[in-house]
Amino acid sequence: MTNTLDKDSKPRDIAFLDTYAMSRWRCVLHYMVGTGNRNGTDAEAISPDAVRILLHANLMKRDERDGITITRQGFQFLLLDTRAQVWHFMLQYLDTCEERGISLPECLSMLFQLSFSTLGRDYSSEGMNSQMLTFLQHLREFGLVFQRKRKEGRFYPTRLALNVTSKEAAATASVAMDEEATQDCGYIVVETNYRVYAYTDSPLQVAVLGLFTELLYRFPNLVVGVLTRDSVRQALRGGITAEQIVSYLEQYAHPNMRMVESAIHSKSCLPPTVVDQIKLWELERNRFTYTEGVLYNQFLSHTDFVTLRDYAQSIHMLVWQNERTRTMVVQKNGHDDVKRYWKKYSKSGV
Repeated sequence: MTNTLDKDSKPRDIAFLDTYAMSRWRCVLHYMVGTGNRNGTDAEAISPDAVRILLHANLMKRDERDGITITRQGFQFLLLDTRAQVWHFMLQYLDTCEERGISLPECLSMLFQLSFSTLGRDYSSEGMNSQMLTFLQHLREFGLVFQRKRKEGRFYPTRLALNVTSKEAAATASVAMDEEATQDCGYIVVETNYRVYAYTDSPLQVAVLGLFTELLYRFPNLVVGVLTRDSVRQALRGGITAEQIVSYLEQYAHPNMRMVESAIHSKSCLPPTVVDQIKLWELERNRFTYTEGVLYNQFLSHTDFVTLRDYAQSIHMLVWQNERTRTMVVQKNGHDDVKRYWKKYSKSGV
């Protein structure tokens, strides 16, 4: 990787590179929340290789009914800042790069070289082997480098590449890189009637909100939704926890809500009734336990039923019983034992 190149006739400035990097990275995030074009244009779609990384990292999972959906870990991933997201994603990429026939040491070497490159300067890809050219195209897709055309011999590292291995670089560049994130921070208002107002025009932020709220209205800079039992339970079914929903709403709470929190010395800026209800909906879902069992019925006498029921209970295999209907359920792993006892009891003619 060198910068011995002729002067670029169409050089790219830092502002362009920042916009490009975030645009490409948001394609990955949009895909995760289900708003990415999974069948569509090159500008919005992500490659099958990127999807495999998301699946490998357990940020998404395949569901027979819903296709590829976000996981609990994936939702937590969305709460991270951009640099942490890219770092985690690239770690998963490196963990699987040898499966693609790409050298791990060479990938690491190139990433570290990129982290020490100069933002806004172009570099040459001449001399790179086929593996590194493939790696370069993957970095291009994720927004770590800009390259006008695949076969063009020059590329520009973006701020994502500079920040991926350097905490100092991330600190000095955080304002420029997360300018939009700063605008998004503090955009949600939650009312005691479970109404949610999101002052944002970001499709990504709206999509994340839609994972656990029922969206009602959408205006140019405002989205209105409501937290309902069904919308929260849908999120819970997808693996998102009540604590994650509450944390997300707190993290992006509007400054006015934080002022109220400070004034009343509350532990949370959210209305207590809303927090409690979200957690109750989760407890409501978790209160059921499922046990595989075998049904016993059609007993010829009450004595037969009581005898077998008491035996199943004595070996701690009885799940449920109804003496009036002479019906009982035994744990599946205790079925053989109970069946043997019943045969022995029947033969004895007691």
